[in-house]
Amino acid sequence: MTIQWGILGTGGIARTFTEDLLHLGHEVAAVGSRAAHTAEAFAERYDVARAYGSYAELAADAKVDVVYVATTHNTHHSAARTCLEAGRAVLVEKPFTTTATDAQDLVALARERNLFAMEAMWTRFNPLIARVRTLVADGAIGEVKAVYADFSENFPFDAGHRLWAPDLAGGALLDLGVYPVSFAWMLLGEPATVQAVTTPAPTGVDSNTGILFGYDSGAVALLHCGFLARTPQTATITGTTGWIEVAGPFWHPDAMTLHRDGAEPETFRLDTAGHGYTYQAEEVARCVEAGRTESPLMPLDETVAILRTLDTIAERLNA
Repeated sequence: MTIQWGILGTGGIARTFTEDLLHLGHEVAAVGSRAAHTAEAFAERYDVARAYGSYAELAADAKVDVVYVATTHNTHHSAARTCLEAGRAVLVEKPFTTTATDAQDLVALARERNLFAMEAMWTRFNPLIARVRTLVADGAIGEVKAVYADFSENFPFDAGHRLWAPDLAGGALLDLGVYPVSFAWMLLGEPATVQAVTTPAPTGVDSNTGILFGYDSGAVALLHCGFLARTPQTATITGTTGWIEVAGPFWHPDAMTLHRDGAEPETFRLDTAGHGYTYQAEEVARCVEAGRTESPLMPLDETVAILRTLDTIAERLNA
């Protein structure tokens, strides 16, 4: 079975993901945009057969198997819902939606229609992150007691840019913080306690945010995201008998090092395929070809639960 992809949106992330699909030899059959001329330009650039001037037209294309939703955060829910209602499976760029309520709505619809749906949290599918999960599960560093993860960039303030705009669901938490939050969730699950502080931008969105998770096991997660300064963007998992360092950028790493008590450090490296989105694209293809409606590596219930945690963080920031 050859997966027929549709691309919803024509921005930078849509272009990068399309390039990785072509790197894999997948077929990009159609593209949809809010304006016909941008869809047509995208189609010409990537030799896409069909271009549509609306999201609904793309969703109605019965030859498309999966639609990659690559719009701004605030439109993920409506765009993905349009696709699911039309019978299209979806891969929705992170964050899946801006709230857990909207995420649960999409999950319920996908399950009702028996359609595949997944959040495009590409970190989960990186082979080195898969190795991290295996090492932790096998007890290579003992019982995990702390997770540290950081994703911050220096973005000049621009009130009109989506990153800084409240009406476009801007802010560091949803754009960058979803990565460290999902990373900690992957290793420790749902936190028992959540604390958070931020420096608000002039537009009111969070611009420099610190997050602390507490767990009943006694473990903690210290997480950071921001727009005010570039940081190492690394992650560390510490256990009772060792620790793992994930090189920056931890959300798509090409190296990680295992430190175990009484042993020499072991470094593992990755020659990344394409831009790194290839791994999640392959997972979608495997699932769709096998008739699965979700991925065991990024389950829908976990996506919803992570968004509930993001909701809680946002409440703490706005308190």
